[in-house]
Amino acid sequence: MLPLAAHASWLLSRRCHLAQTRMRGHRALGSLIRALLCWSSPAVNSSSLSPNAESDRLRVVLVAPRNPLNIGAAARAMSNFGFFHLRVVNPYQLAFREARSAVGAAPLLARAEEFKSVAEAVEDCTLVVGTTSVGQRQLQHPVRRLDQASRPLRMHLATGRVALLFGSEKRGLSNEDLSHCHWLLRIPTREEHRSMNLGQAVAVCLYELARDPQAASKPEKHIPATAADLERLTTLLLDALRSSGYLKASPSGLQKRRSAAPTDEKMRRLVRRLHLSASDAELTLGILRQILWKSLQHKNPQQ
Repeated sequence: MLPLAAHASWLLSRRCHLAQTRMRGHRALGSLIRALLCWSSPAVNSSSLSPNAESDRLRVVLVAPRNPLNIGAAARAMSNFGFFHLRVVNPYQLAFREARSAVGAAPLLARAEEFKSVAEAVEDCTLVVGTTSVGQRQLQHPVRRLDQASRPLRMHLATGRVALLFGSEKRGLSNEDLSHCHWLLRIPTREEHRSMNLGQAVAVCLYELARDPQAASKPEKHIPATAADLERLTTLLLDALRSSGYLKASPSGLQKRRSAAPTDEKMRRLVRRLHLSASDAELTLGILRQILWKSLQHKNPQQ
């Protein structure tokens, strides 16, 4: 038998060992419970603000942005609400990819695509929507409030790619930029102070699209024509009109700057108001090609 002192020491060490084992067991059990709770409980921001299944089809297009910090803020808002495709047209400063305002969205900003024109930036989209504060300008497009625009946007995103255009901080979208749009939306700000900061405007619009993913309507049955198809149709229509004598041949110099651009814009808006499907656009292109060929044959019978 062990001496009394030695036996007491052994009992004490044994109790300490058991106590440590229990503590480790409690800690392990606590970690397991916390892990299960984190796995089973939704995140704070994942209920009504989670991105819908169609968010990958949205393209946010910033046209001639001037401040890299605003581009970074727009990228951050996109990441917040689950939209990851940013396109930039002729940025004023090329160093926008290093904007410190893109907190948590640096990879999104690094993947941003650059384009030289709005036509190139939206050519693969079947719906192009511009943003505007309206102001004193006479617009040639239907204009919807953001709360009225979100439903048709989500409906179109169910089947097609959508471009959402934001203009320069200084002047917004030009008339030529707007001519590429099917319709416009505006954020309902007060009349005395209409315009918003670029990053804030992007955030408000994307929040409206992301906040109620269950509200999307049934997708459209027909497949809309892409912006690239509509631009080809516009160009061919203008060529046919000039060849037929309905429009004068392209002027030069100052006269061209004054008259040619508005005519192109009018025809571009007209074509978009037709809401052609992809098959109808292809059919119309074929008709215009035949008309143009016949017109040229009539002018040059020996060719």
